[in-house]
Amino acid sequence: MSSPKPPRRPAPPPGLVIVDKPAGMTSHDVVARARRIMGTRKVGHAGTLDPMATGVLVLGIERATKLLGHLALDRKTYLATLSLGSSTTTDDAEGEVLTTADPKSVTDDDIAAGVEKLTGAIQQVPSAVSAVKIDGKRAYARVRAGEEVVLPPRPVTVYRFDVLGVRHEDDRVEVDAVVECSSGTYVRALARDLGADLGVGGHLQALRRTTVGPFTLAKARTLDQLEETPELSLDLDAAVAAAFPRRDLDAATAKAVRHGQRIPAAGVEGTYGLFGPDGRVLALATDEQGVSRAVVVLLPA
Repeated sequence: MSSPKPPRRPAPPPGLVIVDKPAGMTSHDVVARARRIMGTRKVGHAGTLDPMATGVLVLGIERATKLLGHLALDRKTYLATLSLGSSTTTDDAEGEVLTTADPKSVTDDDIAAGVEKLTGAIQQVPSAVSAVKIDGKRAYARVRAGEEVVLPPRPVTVYRFDVLGVRHEDDRVEVDAVVECSSGTYVRALARDLGADLGVGGHLQALRRTTVGPFTLAKARTLDQLEETPELSLDLDAAVAAAFPRRDLDAATAKAVRHGQRIPAAGVEGTYGLFGPDGRVLALATDEQGVSRAVVVLLPA
């Protein structure tokens, strides 16, 4: 007789897990491990981090994967170490060295002036080895295939670029900084452009993301901690309340939403959460031509 199959593990509740990503893993690697830890295939991530980078990575679990494309993750904060004196193929420490120069003539005042030029609304050329698509193909894939890739500049905003410290070493100058920027900003491109402006070349030595939208390191856990306690950082209701404006509905209006009926507009700009009188989230919605239209239904199937 064959032995009975072990009982199937119940699906975890929906919500977000905020991971403190370690260096050396891709965002996809983190998702793969989280699927095993949480016991579900329904795991996705928002706001990709490069393998060398550490810090906040937002994962959606079960129905919360529907939130990921709607989360306002357009403002991010990083702790960065920039290395001046050499440029690399990837604009970070993982690439091959392209140029070297003696950085001894670079002063702290020079660095401050260069940083000021890269603060505010700027036009930035993304790194050639990046996830930017060219005719449907990722730039990094084209580079690896031997193509020469030149990406056009695009507008980004660097809200804050504060130098925390400068270390003058024999062959390089290391700059520790806090960078708060819009989505789509490449911190390694800031390192590249600062080095180019100073005439010595530059690349990103280390990067740690401390915030993504409303999510911070304070809520983040390492994968080992998640393995020990496989729990959500925020359940579905708390995740929507943290990331979107909230609209509370009375019982009759909540019933209309559950039946797929349109309700009057909320007068709220952008996407917002619809909550029933029991405090549970029903849907994400937007105002459209005087009515509230559900863009993501979050009720159980």
